Amino acid sequence: MSEPIIPLIMCGGAGTRLWPASRESRPKQFLPLFDKNSTFQNTMLRVSDPALFGRPIVITNGQYRFLVAEQLAEIGIEADVLLEPMRRDSAPAIMAGATFALSRGGDPVVVALAADHVVSDNAAFAAACKTAREAAAGGRIVTFGIRPDRPATEYGYIRPGSALGGDVFAVEKFVEKPDAEKAARYIADGYLWNSGNFVFRASVLLDEYRAFEPASAAEVESAVVRAGRDLGFVTLDTEAFKKAAAKSIDYAVMEKTKRAAVVPVSYGWSDVGSWHAVWEIAQKDAAGNAVRGNVVFVDSRDSYVSSDKALVALLGVDNLVVVASEDAILVAHRDEAHELKKLIGELKTVAPKIAEEHLKVHRPWGSYQSLDIGIRYQVKRIVVKAGGRLSLQMHHHRAEHWVVVRGTAKVTVGDEIKTLHENESIYIPLGTRHRLENPGKIDLELIEVQTGSYLGEDDIVRIEDDYRRT
Repeated sequence: MSEPIIPLIMCGGAGTRLWPASRESRPKQFLPLFDKNSTFQNTMLRVSDPALFGRPIVITNGQYRFLVAEQLAEIGIEADVLLEPMRRDSAPAIMAGATFALSRGGDPVVVALAADHVVSDNAAFAAACKTAREAAAGGRIVTFGIRPDRPATEYGYIRPGSALGGDVFAVEKFVEKPDAEKAARYIADGYLWNSGNFVFRASVLLDEYRAFEPASAAEVESAVVRAGRDLGFVTLDTEAFKKAAAKSIDYAVMEKTKRAAVVPVSYGWSDVGSWHAVWEIAQKDAAGNAVRGNVVFVDSRDSYVSSDKALVALLGVDNLVVVASEDAILVAHRDEAHELKKLIGELKTVAPKIAEEHLKVHRPWGSYQSLDIGIRYQVKRIVVKAGGRLSLQMHHHRAEHWVVVRGTAKVTVGDEIKTLHENESIYIPLGTRHRLENPGKIDLELIEVQTGSYLGEDDIVRIEDDYRRT
Protein backbone atom coordinates (compact mmCIF):
# COMPACT_ATOMS: atom_id res chain seq x y z
CA MET A 1 0.00 0.00 0.00
CA SER A 2 1.34 3.45 -0.94
CA GLU A 3 2.00 5.93 1.84
CA PRO A 4 -0.86 8.34 2.60
CA ILE A 5 -0.56 11.94 1.47
CA ILE A 6 -0.92 14.46 4.30
CA PRO A 7 -3.22 17.36 3.31
CA LEU A 8 -1.99 20.78 4.44
CA ILE A 9 -4.82 23.28 3.96
CA MET A 10 -3.91 26.97 3.94
CA CYS A 11 -6.89 28.83 5.36
CA GLY A 12 -5.70 32.22 6.61
CA GLY A 13 -6.37 34.63 3.74
CA ALA A 14 -8.54 37.73 4.09
CA GLY A 15 -10.37 37.16 0.77
CA THR A 16 -11.58 40.72 0.10
CA ARG A 17 -11.77 40.16 -3.70
CA LEU A 18 -15.36 38.97 -3.27
CA TRP A 19 -16.59 41.95 -1.23
CA PRO A 20 -19.25 42.52 0.07
CA ALA A 21 -19.95 38.80 0.62
CA SER A 22 -16.35 38.20 1.72
CA ARG A 23 -14.77 40.45 4.33
CA GLU A 24 -11.86 40.33 6.74
CA SER A 25 -14.03 38.98 9.56
CA ARG A 26 -15.47 36.14 7.40
CA PRO A 27 -13.49 35.67 4.17
CA LYS A 28 -14.51 33.78 1.05
CA GLN A 29 -13.14 30.37 2.08
CA PHE A 30 -15.88 30.18 4.73
CA LEU A 31 -18.77 31.17 2.42
CA PRO A 32 -21.20 28.79 0.64
CA LEU A 33 -20.71 30.29 -2.82
CA PHE A 34 -21.88 27.37 -4.97
CA ASP A 35 -23.65 24.85 -2.73
CA LYS A 36 -24.43 24.30 0.96
CA ASN A 37 -20.73 23.88 1.81
CA SER A 38 -18.05 26.53 1.91
CA THR A 39 -15.01 26.23 -0.36
CA PHE A 40 -12.99 25.29 2.75
CA GLN A 41 -15.40 22.47 3.54
CA ASN A 42 -15.36 21.22 -0.04
CA THR A 43 -11.54 21.31 -0.01
CA MET A 44 -11.52 19.21 3.16
CA LEU A 45 -13.99 16.72 1.68
CA ARG A 46 -11.82 16.46 -1.45
CA VAL A 47 -8.92 15.12 0.66
CA SER A 48 -10.96 12.91 2.99
CA ASP A 49 -10.52 9.53 1.27
CA PRO A 50 -8.52 7.46 3.81
CA ALA A 51 -7.25 5.23 1.01
CA LEU A 52 -5.24 8.17 -0.36
CA PHE A 53 -4.96 10.83 2.35
CA GLY A 54 -3.89 10.91 6.00
CA ARG A 55 -4.99 13.12 8.90
CA PRO A 56 -5.11 16.69 7.59
CA ILE A 57 -3.37 19.78 8.93
CA VAL A 58 -5.09 23.16 8.67
CA ILE A 59 -3.08 26.35 9.11
CA THR A 60 -5.13 29.47 9.68
CA ASN A 61 -5.04 32.89 11.29
CA GLY A 62 -5.89 32.95 14.98
CA GLN A 63 -9.02 35.06 14.40
CA TYR A 64 -10.57 32.25 12.29
CA ARG A 65 -9.95 29.38 14.72
CA PHE A 66 -13.56 28.93 15.81
CA LEU A 67 -14.86 29.28 12.24
CA VAL A 68 -12.49 26.47 11.20
CA ALA A 69 -13.53 24.28 14.13
CA GLU A 70 -17.24 24.88 13.49
CA GLN A 71 -17.04 24.13 9.78
CA LEU A 72 -14.95 20.99 10.34
CA ALA A 73 -17.53 19.74 12.85
CA GLU A 74 -20.37 20.38 10.37
CA ILE A 75 -18.83 17.94 7.86
CA GLY A 76 -17.54 15.45 10.44
CA ILE A 77 -13.81 15.82 9.69
CA GLU A 78 -11.07 15.98 12.32
CA ALA A 79 -7.79 17.81 11.73
CA ASP A 80 -4.81 19.32 13.51
CA VAL A 81 -5.34 23.10 13.39
CA LEU A 82 -2.27 25.35 13.53
CA LEU A 83 -2.78 29.02 14.39
CA GLU A 84 -0.58 31.73 12.90
CA PRO A 85 -0.20 34.67 15.31
CA MET A 86 0.07 36.96 12.27
CA ARG A 87 0.05 36.59 8.47
CA ARG A 88 3.48 35.95 6.93
CA ASP A 89 2.43 34.83 3.41
CA SER A 90 2.54 31.28 2.07
CA ALA A 91 6.19 30.28 2.62
CA PRO A 92 6.20 30.42 6.46
CA ALA A 93 2.70 28.93 6.55
CA ILE A 94 3.63 25.93 4.38
CA MET A 95 6.93 25.46 6.19
CA ALA A 96 5.21 25.48 9.57
CA GLY A 97 2.78 22.85 8.30
CA ALA A 98 5.61 20.70 6.90
CA THR A 99 7.56 20.97 10.16
CA PHE A 100 4.49 19.97 12.14
CA ALA A 101 3.87 17.03 9.77
CA LEU A 102 7.41 15.79 10.48
CA SER A 103 6.81 16.15 14.22
CA ARG A 104 3.91 13.67 13.97
CA GLY A 105 6.37 10.98 12.85
CA GLY A 106 8.03 9.76 9.66
CA ASP A 107 8.77 11.90 6.62
CA PRO A 108 5.40 12.20 4.87
CA VAL A 109 4.50 13.37 1.41
CA VAL A 110 2.38 16.52 1.82
CA VAL A 111 -0.11 18.20 -0.52
CA ALA A 112 -0.42 21.93 0.24
CA LEU A 113 -3.74 23.35 -0.97
CA ALA A 114 -5.44 26.73 -0.75
CA ALA A 115 -8.76 26.50 1.11
CA ASP A 116 -10.60 28.84 -1.26
CA HIS A 117 -10.00 27.09 -4.59
CA VAL A 118 -12.68 25.17 -6.47
CA VAL A 119 -12.22 21.81 -8.21
CA SER A 120 -15.11 20.32 -10.20
CA ASP A 121 -13.55 16.92 -11.07
CA ASN A 122 -12.52 15.27 -7.81
CA ALA A 123 -11.56 11.99 -9.50
CA ALA A 124 -9.10 13.79 -11.79
CA PHE A 125 -7.74 15.68 -8.76
CA ALA A 126 -7.12 12.41 -6.89
CA ALA A 127 -5.37 10.95 -9.94
CA ALA A 128 -3.12 14.03 -10.15
CA CYS A 129 -2.23 13.65 -6.45
CA LYS A 130 -1.19 10.03 -7.04
CA THR A 131 1.02 11.06 -9.98
CA ALA A 132 2.57 13.89 -7.97
CA ARG A 133 3.14 11.62 -4.96
CA GLU A 134 5.49 9.38 -6.94
CA ALA A 135 7.56 12.35 -8.10
CA ALA A 136 7.59 13.88 -4.61
CA ALA A 137 8.69 10.59 -3.09
CA GLY A 138 11.67 10.76 -5.46
CA GLY A 139 12.71 14.19 -4.18
CA ARG A 140 10.79 16.55 -6.44
CA ILE A 141 8.72 19.54 -5.31
CA VAL A 142 5.69 19.25 -7.55
CA THR A 143 3.15 21.90 -8.48
CA PHE A 144 -0.10 21.40 -10.36
CA GLY A 145 -0.04 23.31 -13.64
CA ILE A 146 -3.52 24.03 -14.95
CA ARG A 147 -4.00 23.58 -18.70
CA PRO A 148 -5.33 27.02 -19.72
CA ASP A 149 -8.58 27.46 -21.62
CA ARG A 150 -8.13 31.21 -22.23
CA PRO A 151 -5.32 33.81 -22.17
CA ALA A 152 -5.88 34.78 -18.52
CA THR A 153 -4.03 37.79 -17.14
CA GLU A 154 -4.87 37.12 -13.49
CA TYR A 155 -2.62 34.05 -13.08
CA GLY A 156 1.11 33.43 -13.10
CA TYR A 157 2.35 30.90 -15.67
CA ILE A 158 4.73 27.92 -15.73
CA ARG A 159 6.81 26.82 -18.70
CA PRO A 160 7.24 23.02 -18.59
CA GLY A 161 10.65 21.66 -19.45
CA SER A 162 11.93 18.14 -20.05
CA ALA A 163 9.80 15.08 -19.27
CA LEU A 164 10.69 13.33 -16.02
CA GLY A 165 8.49 10.30 -16.59
CA GLY A 166 4.78 9.76 -16.87
CA ASP A 167 2.91 13.07 -16.70
CA VAL A 168 5.62 14.88 -14.73
CA PHE A 169 7.86 17.58 -16.23
CA ALA A 170 10.70 19.69 -14.95
CA VAL A 171 9.86 23.37 -14.49
CA GLU A 172 11.81 25.46 -16.97
CA LYS A 173 10.65 28.76 -15.50
CA PHE A 174 7.93 30.60 -13.60
CA VAL A 175 6.61 33.87 -15.03
CA GLU A 176 4.58 36.65 -13.47
CA LYS A 177 1.02 37.59 -14.43
CA PRO A 178 1.20 38.74 -18.07
CA ASP A 179 -0.69 41.26 -20.14
CA ALA A 180 -3.21 39.91 -22.68
CA GLU A 181 -0.71 39.78 -25.55
CA LYS A 182 1.86 37.82 -23.52
CA ALA A 183 -0.83 35.51 -22.15
CA ALA A 184 -1.88 34.55 -25.67
CA ARG A 185 1.74 33.89 -26.58
CA TYR A 186 2.27 31.78 -23.46
CA ILE A 187 -0.70 29.58 -24.36
CA ALA A 188 0.61 29.11 -27.89
CA ASP A 189 3.98 28.08 -26.41
CA GLY A 190 2.44 25.46 -24.09
CA TYR A 191 2.66 27.30 -20.76
CA LEU A 192 0.42 26.29 -17.83
CA TRP A 193 -1.36 28.35 -15.18
CA ASN A 194 0.36 28.32 -11.79
CA SER A 195 -2.24 26.95 -9.33
CA GLY A 196 -0.19 27.68 -6.19
CA ASN A 197 -0.79 24.13 -4.89
CA PHE A 198 2.13 21.76 -4.22
CA VAL A 199 3.10 18.18 -3.40
CA PHE A 200 6.42 17.44 -1.69
CA ARG A 201 8.18 15.29 0.87
CA ALA A 202 8.29 17.35 4.05
CA SER A 203 12.05 17.05 4.62
CA VAL A 204 12.85 17.99 1.01
CA LEU A 205 10.92 21.26 1.10
CA LEU A 206 12.37 22.14 4.50
CA ASP A 207 15.90 21.49 3.26
CA GLU A 208 15.34 23.83 0.31
CA TYR A 209 13.84 26.50 2.58
CA ARG A 210 16.84 26.24 4.89
CA ALA A 211 19.16 26.63 1.91
CA PHE A 212 17.46 29.74 0.48
CA GLU A 213 15.98 31.36 3.62
CA PRO A 214 18.08 30.07 6.55
CA ALA A 215 17.08 32.76 9.06
CA SER A 216 13.36 32.40 8.34
CA ALA A 217 13.59 28.61 8.35
CA ALA A 218 15.14 28.64 11.83
CA GLU A 219 12.38 30.93 13.17
CA VAL A 220 9.54 28.89 11.64
CA GLU A 221 10.94 25.64 13.06
CA SER A 222 11.34 27.34 16.44
CA ALA A 223 7.73 28.56 16.27
CA VAL A 224 6.57 24.95 15.84
CA VAL A 225 8.88 23.51 18.51
CA ARG A 226 7.78 26.18 21.00
CA ALA A 227 4.09 25.99 20.02
CA GLY A 228 1.48 25.66 22.73
CA ARG A 229 -1.94 24.03 22.78
CA ASP A 230 -5.10 25.89 23.66
CA LEU A 231 -8.67 24.58 23.39
CA GLY A 232 -7.41 21.86 21.01
CA PHE A 233 -5.54 24.27 18.68
CA VAL A 234 -1.77 24.32 18.10
CA THR A 235 -0.64 27.92 18.67
CA LEU A 236 2.61 28.80 16.91
CA ASP A 237 5.03 30.79 19.02
CA THR A 238 4.51 34.50 18.34
CA GLU A 239 8.02 35.81 18.95
CA ALA A 240 9.62 33.28 16.61
CA PHE A 241 7.00 33.31 13.87
CA LYS A 242 6.93 37.09 13.48
CA LYS A 243 10.68 37.05 12.66
CA ALA A 244 10.14 34.90 9.55
CA ALA A 245 10.22 36.92 6.33
CA ALA A 246 6.78 37.40 4.78
CA LYS A 247 7.30 35.76 1.38
CA SER A 248 5.32 33.59 -0.97
CA ILE A 249 6.49 30.02 -1.48
CA ASP A 250 7.17 30.88 -5.14
CA TYR A 251 9.66 33.63 -4.26
CA ALA A 252 11.19 31.83 -1.28
CA VAL A 253 11.70 28.40 -2.85
CA MET A 254 10.05 27.47 -6.14
CA GLU A 255 11.80 30.05 -8.36
CA LYS A 256 15.20 29.06 -6.91
CA THR A 257 15.10 25.31 -6.44
CA LYS A 258 16.38 22.80 -9.00
CA ARG A 259 13.84 20.25 -7.70
CA ALA A 260 10.72 21.96 -9.10
CA ALA A 261 8.42 19.80 -11.22
CA VAL A 262 4.96 20.24 -12.68
CA VAL A 263 2.05 17.91 -13.40
CA PRO A 264 -0.26 19.35 -16.12
CA VAL A 265 -3.88 18.92 -14.99
CA SER A 266 -7.42 19.56 -16.14
CA TYR A 267 -9.72 19.05 -13.17
CA GLY A 268 -11.99 22.09 -13.37
CA TRP A 269 -9.85 24.39 -11.23
CA SER A 270 -10.48 28.01 -10.26
CA ASP A 271 -9.00 30.18 -7.53
CA VAL A 272 -12.35 32.08 -7.42
CA GLY A 273 -10.39 35.30 -7.49
CA SER A 274 -13.21 37.59 -8.65
CA TRP A 275 -16.96 37.81 -9.13
CA HIS A 276 -16.30 37.18 -12.83
CA ALA A 277 -14.79 33.83 -11.81
CA VAL A 278 -17.85 33.07 -9.68
CA TRP A 279 -20.08 33.78 -12.70
CA GLU A 280 -17.94 31.46 -14.85
CA ILE A 281 -18.36 28.57 -12.40
CA ALA A 282 -21.99 29.11 -11.41
CA GLN A 283 -24.93 27.47 -13.18
CA LYS A 284 -26.53 29.84 -15.71
CA ASP A 285 -29.89 30.17 -17.45
CA ALA A 286 -30.39 30.35 -21.21
CA ALA A 287 -29.50 34.06 -21.18
CA GLY A 288 -26.21 33.43 -19.39
CA ASN A 289 -27.42 34.81 -16.05
CA ALA A 290 -26.35 33.22 -12.74
CA VAL A 291 -28.42 33.78 -9.62
CA ARG A 292 -28.14 33.34 -5.88
CA GLY A 293 -31.14 34.62 -3.93
CA ASN A 294 -34.32 36.45 -4.98
CA VAL A 295 -33.66 37.90 -8.44
CA VAL A 296 -35.72 38.84 -11.55
CA PHE A 297 -34.24 39.46 -15.03
CA VAL A 298 -35.97 41.20 -17.94
CA ASP A 299 -34.05 41.70 -21.20
CA SER A 300 -30.77 41.21 -19.34
CA ARG A 301 -27.95 38.79 -20.13
CA ASP A 302 -24.63 37.36 -18.96
CA SER A 303 -24.86 38.77 -15.44
CA TYR A 304 -24.27 37.47 -11.92
CA VAL A 305 -26.61 38.55 -9.12
CA SER A 306 -26.50 37.51 -5.47
CA SER A 307 -28.81 38.83 -2.77
CA ASP A 308 -29.02 37.88 0.88
CA LYS A 309 -32.61 39.09 1.36
CA ALA A 310 -33.83 41.94 -0.85
CA LEU A 311 -35.40 41.32 -4.25
CA VAL A 312 -33.03 42.46 -7.01
CA ALA A 313 -34.43 43.21 -10.48
CA LEU A 314 -32.35 43.81 -13.62
CA LEU A 315 -33.94 45.48 -16.66
CA GLY A 316 -32.22 45.93 -20.02
CA VAL A 317 -28.63 45.52 -18.82
CA ASP A 318 -25.88 43.02 -19.68
CA ASN A 319 -22.59 41.81 -18.23
CA LEU A 320 -23.15 43.07 -14.68
CA VAL A 321 -22.22 41.83 -11.23
CA VAL A 322 -24.69 42.81 -8.51
CA VAL A 323 -24.07 41.59 -4.96
CA ALA A 324 -26.50 42.79 -2.29
CA SER A 325 -25.74 42.09 1.36
CA GLU A 326 -27.71 43.50 4.27
CA ASP A 327 -25.46 46.55 4.66
CA ALA A 328 -23.77 47.04 1.27
CA ILE A 329 -24.44 46.65 -2.46
CA LEU A 330 -21.85 46.16 -5.20
CA VAL A 331 -22.68 47.00 -8.83
CA ALA A 332 -19.85 46.40 -11.32
CA HIS A 333 -19.24 45.55 -14.94
CA ARG A 334 -18.44 41.86 -15.02
CA ASP A 335 -15.21 42.39 -16.97
CA GLU A 336 -13.99 44.86 -14.33
CA ALA A 337 -14.82 42.71 -11.30
CA HIS A 338 -11.17 41.66 -10.91
CA GLU A 339 -10.30 45.30 -10.09
CA LEU A 340 -12.20 45.16 -6.79
CA LYS A 341 -8.97 45.66 -4.85
CA LYS A 342 -8.97 49.32 -5.92
CA LEU A 343 -12.51 49.75 -4.60
CA ILE A 344 -11.65 48.11 -1.27
CA GLY A 345 -8.76 50.53 -0.86
CA GLU A 346 -11.17 53.44 -1.29
CA LEU A 347 -13.74 51.87 1.04
CA LYS A 348 -11.16 51.45 3.80
CA THR A 349 -10.79 55.23 3.75
CA VAL A 350 -14.48 56.11 3.47
CA ALA A 351 -16.17 53.27 5.40
CA PRO A 352 -13.55 51.00 7.02
CA LYS A 353 -16.00 49.01 9.13
CA ILE A 354 -18.16 48.03 6.14
CA ALA A 355 -15.02 47.14 4.17
CA GLU A 356 -13.84 44.70 6.85
CA GLU A 357 -16.79 43.48 8.91
CA HIS A 358 -20.19 41.95 8.22
CA LEU A 359 -23.35 43.29 9.81
CA LYS A 360 -23.76 39.79 11.26
CA VAL A 361 -20.82 39.00 13.53
CA HIS A 362 -19.99 35.36 14.25
CA ARG A 363 -18.71 34.27 17.65
CA PRO A 364 -17.74 30.80 18.92
CA TRP A 365 -21.01 30.68 20.89
CA GLY A 366 -23.24 31.88 17.99
CA SER A 367 -23.74 35.30 16.41
CA TYR A 368 -25.14 38.80 16.85
CA GLN A 369 -26.44 41.36 14.39
CA SER A 370 -27.19 45.03 14.84
CA LEU A 371 -30.79 45.81 13.81
CA ASP A 372 -30.94 49.51 14.67
CA ILE A 373 -28.60 52.05 16.22
CA GLY A 374 -29.10 55.65 17.29
CA ILE A 375 -27.98 58.19 19.87
CA ARG A 376 -27.60 56.29 23.20
CA TYR A 377 -29.31 53.08 22.02
CA GLN A 378 -28.71 49.99 19.90
CA VAL A 379 -30.91 46.97 19.12
CA LYS A 380 -29.32 43.58 18.39
CA ARG A 381 -30.49 40.10 17.48
CA ILE A 382 -28.45 37.51 19.39
CA VAL A 383 -28.34 33.77 18.58
CA VAL A 384 -26.69 31.35 21.02
CA LYS A 385 -26.07 27.80 19.83
CA ALA A 386 -27.27 24.84 21.90
CA GLY A 387 -24.87 24.41 24.79
CA GLY A 388 -23.16 27.74 24.12
CA ARG A 389 -22.58 30.51 26.59
CA LEU A 390 -21.13 33.99 26.54
CA SER A 391 -18.41 35.17 28.88
CA LEU A 392 -19.18 36.35 32.40
CA GLN A 393 -18.84 40.09 31.78
CA MET A 394 -19.80 43.63 32.67
CA HIS A 395 -19.99 47.02 30.95
CA HIS A 396 -18.94 50.45 32.19
CA HIS A 397 -21.13 52.52 29.88
CA ARG A 398 -24.29 50.61 29.00
CA ALA A 399 -27.26 48.75 30.43
CA GLU A 400 -29.04 45.95 28.56
CA HIS A 401 -32.54 44.54 28.29
CA TRP A 402 -32.98 40.99 26.91
CA VAL A 403 -36.21 39.60 25.44
CA VAL A 404 -36.28 35.88 24.60
CA VAL A 405 -38.05 35.15 21.29
CA ARG A 406 -37.08 31.47 20.86
CA GLY A 407 -35.61 28.79 23.07
CA THR A 408 -34.56 28.86 26.72
CA ALA A 409 -32.04 31.21 28.34
CA LYS A 410 -30.08 30.70 31.53
CA VAL A 411 -29.15 34.16 32.75
CA THR A 412 -26.73 35.21 35.49
CA VAL A 413 -27.22 38.76 36.81
CA GLY A 414 -25.03 39.59 39.79
CA ASP A 415 -25.43 36.68 42.23
CA GLU A 416 -28.81 35.61 40.86
CA ILE A 417 -29.41 32.91 38.20
CA LYS A 418 -32.70 32.80 36.30
CA THR A 419 -34.25 30.70 33.53
CA LEU A 420 -36.18 32.61 30.87
CA HIS A 421 -38.54 31.23 28.22
CA GLU A 422 -40.14 32.75 25.13
CA ASN A 423 -41.68 36.22 25.66
CA GLU A 424 -39.92 36.65 29.00
CA SER A 425 -37.36 39.40 29.60
CA ILE A 426 -34.72 40.62 32.02
CA TYR A 427 -32.88 43.89 32.72
CA ILE A 428 -29.10 44.07 33.28
CA PRO A 429 -28.10 47.33 34.98
CA LEU A 430 -24.92 49.19 34.03
CA GLY A 431 -21.85 47.80 35.82
CA THR A 432 -23.51 44.49 36.80
CA ARG A 433 -21.78 41.16 36.19
CA HIS A 434 -23.86 39.00 33.88
CA ARG A 435 -23.78 35.95 31.62
CA LEU A 436 -26.07 34.40 29.00
CA GLU A 437 -26.24 30.64 28.37
CA ASN A 438 -28.29 28.27 26.21
CA PRO A 439 -29.02 25.09 28.19
CA GLY A 440 -31.50 23.81 25.57
CA LYS A 441 -31.34 21.65 22.45
CA ILE A 442 -32.31 24.35 19.93
CA ASP A 443 -30.82 27.76 19.15
CA LEU A 444 -31.63 30.50 21.64
CA GLU A 445 -32.72 33.74 19.96
CA LEU A 446 -33.25 37.01 21.78
CA ILE A 447 -33.50 40.73 21.18
CA GLU A 448 -31.07 42.90 23.10
CA VAL A 449 -31.75 46.60 23.66
CA GLN A 450 -28.66 48.54 24.80
CA THR A 451 -28.84 52.02 26.29
CA GLY A 452 -25.97 54.17 27.48
CA SER A 453 -23.35 56.79 26.70
CA TYR A 454 -21.07 54.40 24.76
CA LEU A 455 -22.11 51.24 22.92
CA GLY A 456 -18.85 49.98 21.37
CA GLU A 457 -17.83 46.32 21.51
CA ASP A 458 -14.67 47.26 23.40
CA ASP A 459 -16.81 48.12 26.45
CA ILE A 460 -16.77 44.47 27.52
CA VAL A 461 -14.86 43.45 30.63
CA ARG A 462 -14.60 39.64 30.54
CA ILE A 463 -14.30 38.06 33.96
CA GLU A 464 -14.55 34.39 32.92
CA ASP A 465 -14.62 33.00 29.39
CA ASP A 466 -14.81 29.48 27.94
CA TYR A 467 -12.88 30.65 24.89
CA ARG A 468 -9.89 32.18 26.74
CA ARG A 469 -10.59 35.75 25.63
CA THR A 470 -10.15 37.24 29.10
